[in-house]
Amino acid sequence: MKMLALNRVGKTYPNGVRALDAVTLGVEPGEIVAVIGGSGCGKSTLLRAISGLDTPTQGSVLLDGTAITTPHEKIGIIFQEPRLLPWLSVADNVGFGIEGRPKAERAERIAHALDRVGLSQKAKVWPRELSGGQAQRVAIARALVPRPQVLLLDEPFSALDAFTRVDLQDHLLNLWAEFKPTLVLVTHDVEEAIALADRIVVMRPHPGRIADEIEIDLSRPRDRQSAAFDFAKRRVMTALDRSLDRAIGAEHAGQKAAQGAAMWW
Repeated sequence: MKMLALNRVGKTYPNGVRALDAVTLGVEPGEIVAVIGGSGCGKSTLLRAISGLDTPTQGSVLLDGTAITTPHEKIGIIFQEPRLLPWLSVADNVGFGIEGRPKAERAERIAHALDRVGLSQKAKVWPRELSGGQAQRVAIARALVPRPQVLLLDEPFSALDAFTRVDLQDHLLNLWAEFKPTLVLVTHDVEEAIALADRIVVMRPHPGRIADEIEIDLSRPRDRQSAAFDFAKRRVMTALDRSLDRAIGAEHAGQKAAQGAAMWW
């Protein structure tokens, strides 16, 4: 049995929109899975179902055999915006989820997490004094300090510039390597998915369902300029193109592939 298991998960909203249809997925402990796909494929709905923030209308989400129907202490989540509490210092934001731990342990965990994301010198400042990238680093540290079994990431770097995104991806992997929680990442960025994930799940839209799964068998740290990375990128782009164009004729395949590539680069 997989540590995290989705069994034919479906979601139909009260307005009749069917966001997910029969999504079945198993995730191993410590695995990093990226979920990508076109608009309307239910990526964020899927993440909310795993988190317990949104209940599926069909199927089930199981963590170690236990059904997830509400937010769970073993599942953390990072959103696109850092969502730091403005009335707390950076250190207190990081330690927000471990307030019940002994004072010395809490202080040690906070200091260690801030050191790992390169923000030890910012421990006492207010969130408003941080750049966007620094704020998201605090959000990553805050999510990992409670040591969740599963960490969900909903396009956490999409609002940042390209250089900052790459920097934060490295910080995320640095923190992940210590305790290796299971990560499920929703992203529109193909390179980000390949840089981070062990497996990429490609979703098909209207309603959202799995179109393809691609193993990324590259050692870390991954060289984005390597031929192997480029080959993986081409595989993912091909799968995305197929997921977005279900009924293209052979005579238009080349043209559609080029359009799909332009959309995703």
